[in-house]
Amino acid sequence: MCKIPLTGWIANAAAHFSGDHGAVTDQAQEVHCSRQSVYDHAQKVYAAVAAEHSGGPSREQLIQENQAVREENTQLWNWLSLTIEFPLVKQHEFSAVALGMGLSLTQIAVLLALLLGAKAAPARSTVHRWVQAAGVAAGKVLTRLDAQCKALVLVGCLDEIFFHGRAVLVGVEPASMVWFLGKKVSVLRGSIWAQQLRAWDGLQHVIADAAKPPQNGIAQAQKQRRQQGQTPLASTLDTFHTKHEAGQALTIDWNAVERDWEAFEKAENQLRRARRAGIHAGPAAGTASRAWAKVVKSFARYEAIEAAWKHAALALAVFRPDGQLNDRAWAQAQVAPALAALVGRAWGRVVNHLRTPESFTFLDRMHDALALIPVPQELRDALVRLWWLRRQRPGKSVTGAVAGAGHVAHVVQQELCQKLDPNWREWYRQVAAVLRGTVRASSAVECMNSVLRMHQSRHRTLTPGMLDLKRLYWNTRVFRGGKRKGKCPYEHLGLKLASYDFWGLLQEEMATALEEAKTAAKAKVKPQSEAQAA
Repeated sequence: MCKIPLTGWIANAAAHFSGDHGAVTDQAQEVHCSRQSVYDHAQKVYAAVAAEHSGGPSREQLIQENQAVREENTQLWNWLSLTIEFPLVKQHEFSAVALGMGLSLTQIAVLLALLLGAKAAPARSTVHRWVQAAGVAAGKVLTRLDAQCKALVLVGCLDEIFFHGRAVLVGVEPASMVWFLGKKVSVLRGSIWAQQLRAWDGLQHVIADAAKPPQNGIAQAQKQRRQQGQTPLASTLDTFHTKHEAGQALTIDWNAVERDWEAFEKAENQLRRARRAGIHAGPAAGTASRAWAKVVKSFARYEAIEAAWKHAALALAVFRPDGQLNDRAWAQAQVAPALAALVGRAWGRVVNHLRTPESFTFLDRMHDALALIPVPQELRDALVRLWWLRRQRPGKSVTGAVAGAGHVAHVVQQELCQKLDPNWREWYRQVAAVLRGTVRASSAVECMNSVLRMHQSRHRTLTPGMLDLKRLYWNTRVFRGGKRKGKCPYEHLGLKLASYDFWGLLQEEMATALEEAKTAAKAKVKPQSEAQAA
């Protein structure tokens, strides 16, 4: 608080700068202050006058600028409260998860620049170094997890996918969708497949297509197990590819019918032109007649082949058309008369698949698993029938009412099961688990291949470390829909872990991998520096 008026300050300054000898003392006594206060007031008045006439901003301008700075500072603090903390460790996690999801290095660098700003964001080379370390860390983590999964992975679907001519061996457990095998190889041979299968000694059943490398590898693994007296390895030929190739063969045969029909239409048009022109139409009529006969023959041939394939395709189902459980004897008897009608080059592979005993291995395994359920045969058959009836219930009509009488068949069957055994529900769950787990196609691995092909479109190369990182991310990723919703593949497999969090499993190993990479880089640079100094 200013005790002396401003006019007193000015008088004090005047006494100091222009007063006679003793003026400062007289002025101090007059305004009741000390001589030092007079000197201080004089300096402050001088500084204020000098600032006012120096040409700089005025006091009002400075006040306005100060107010603007305060408002900007308040706004920045408000924005800071809405931001997220993004330290270096979080950037490492972001890069590892993004690569596991399939993003490329450039895409990861761009997203980090959006979050951190162009100046604070890491360069693409830095991101590359991070994901390399993450790949090394993922390999170490998977080594431990794979060792725990070996006793849990009993069924495997096998296939290959090619990245720019280099094969990646893929193996998926179909019930849990655990990706247990992901190996990039330089040469695709049966011995390579056998080596990979040898590591998974808990496998009891594998499903693969008819390609030579996986089939040769399976045969070698089976031979080795027989020699060592281990549990036999059952093999099923993938019926998915059998049906797919049959569809392609039907398309080829139908294209032949269409070509014959087009030839007939051409001959028919030529006959019409000849008749309109009034010329002799005998040759044109003969050509059209022969073309029509060829169409009839071609179409009859196609109908016979289509009917034969539909007859043979029933053998690849779990149930017969009448609802009875399928078995190898019935399936082979169903296929035998159809093979004679499946003629032509397009059907060669399909016929070979149908003649292969491995096409029906899934039926043998299904019956063996059902036989292990300790219930009477009558109850087992009734429970199987109930499972089939529940899947034959008709859907709702347009009006919303359930159509037909088939919707009560499973209720009647439940009453039958209740009479046979009051605890039938417990046995039904075991029967349902066997029937649901009857795998006859490697569609699970095809699903995995579709994921890898998406990554393939974003990466020039797929390194082993990158493959390990993607595999670990897939196995710890929680399903967002479907019958596996809410759990990750490792949980569905039954693998017990303290945490299934991807980054929680990877973080410690990644920090170690980064330090090791840094140490290796320094060791590599040091000899070069010493050589240059010498």
